[in-house]
Amino acid sequence: MRKKYYGLILLVMIVAFAAVACGPAADGEPALREEVEATAVSTPLPPATPDAAGDTAVTAPNEAAILTGDDRSDRLRSLTRSWNTNWERRTIATNEILSGGPPRDGIPSIDAPLFISPQEAGDWLADNEPVIAITHAGDARAYPLQILTWHEIVNDVVGETPMAVTFCPLCNSAVVFDRRLNGEVYAFGTSGLLRNSDLIMYDRTTETLWQQFTGEGIVGDLAGYQLAFLPSAIVSFADFRAAHPDGLVLSRDTGFSRRYGENPYVGYDAIGQNPFLYNGPVDGRLPAMARVVTVNLPAEGLDLAYPLTILAEVGVINDRQGGQDLVVFHTPGTSSALDARDIAAGADVGATGVFDPNLNGRKLTFTREGDRIVDAQTGSAWNIFGQAVSGPLAGEALTRIVHADHFWFSWAAFRPDTLIYGG
Repeated sequence: MRKKYYGLILLVMIVAFAAVACGPAADGEPALREEVEATAVSTPLPPATPDAAGDTAVTAPNEAAILTGDDRSDRLRSLTRSWNTNWERRTIATNEILSGGPPRDGIPSIDAPLFISPQEAGDWLADNEPVIAITHAGDARAYPLQILTWHEIVNDVVGETPMAVTFCPLCNSAVVFDRRLNGEVYAFGTSGLLRNSDLIMYDRTTETLWQQFTGEGIVGDLAGYQLAFLPSAIVSFADFRAAHPDGLVLSRDTGFSRRYGENPYVGYDAIGQNPFLYNGPVDGRLPAMARVVTVNLPAEGLDLAYPLTILAEVGVINDRQGGQDLVVFHTPGTSSALDARDIAAGADVGATGVFDPNLNGRKLTFTREGDRIVDAQTGSAWNIFGQAVSGPLAGEALTRIVHADHFWFSWAAFRPDTLIYGG
């Protein structure tokens, strides 16, 4: 009964969100809504990585894995009839795709982002509010989830690298990509479609559909290609400001009228075993909505998940998987963006970071002592960004390993062979 109750509440909530998200913006865009279809599960290709020049290391897709022929349902044809997407080239069956409610660009991406100082942002951004933090080539930026929940994609340039900063609320997936592919720079928008409850993006050049969770082109001319993942982390605004006092924070001046600061998915954290707009199987090794710190190690052929319940208790996990050493940090003080109506009042889920513990030819081991993370070798203290902030190693930084904080159901749908720490 409780599951049905939460499902009904969330359905009403999503419809309300669609009405607001597709309602009049600053430029008077029209309001539209679509219905929900069914979905299924599929497995993506492994991610690409940046090459030495910083551009995406592209290899031609495995043509044997490409499906041909337009198998859209009548409903999907109706929803996409004006699109220029090449539906004859795909890596999935299109019955895995469903409408999320708003039409294409109904949830508008931010394509000309403006930034302010952390001091200015403090007028409306609480210390414990979650932000997507990126540091690249000396450029540090924070993208508050109170804004990203309403826009889901920011097309930006950070440290001279074109990036797509993305957030899918239904999967709690914050993922950052290099927007370069085959020597071209692409801009991305929201398609209004979902797969495994996850945002499907589209690029505005070829109108290929891209899976936000995996960075894979799934339908269109670029089907089978991969975008390169870039390191990022969801941390508290206070942590970002302390580490990067001269950094930049995405401004609320987006050109759209939205209720920034409010969570349009109130109570989603507590929805239980029935995630919204997800009809695939749930891997029962963990609860569907369990938060997990996730890592993909393509060189090792491994997918890893560290349950937040374990990590929050111990503070640090020192690990080795395949030939890769890892250390996973957790610090308290970051609220959930998907709990209370006021994001600043959300439950404390903390922040995480994943790093290579080898520094200057020496492998460090870490523990949590009170509210500090310290290494056993020198006693230096470290922050959630993998930076030594005091002690003999002050000023040093660990190499970041790309990670994300997801709901278990979504990670397991795309990465079914995941190894669970402690499982």
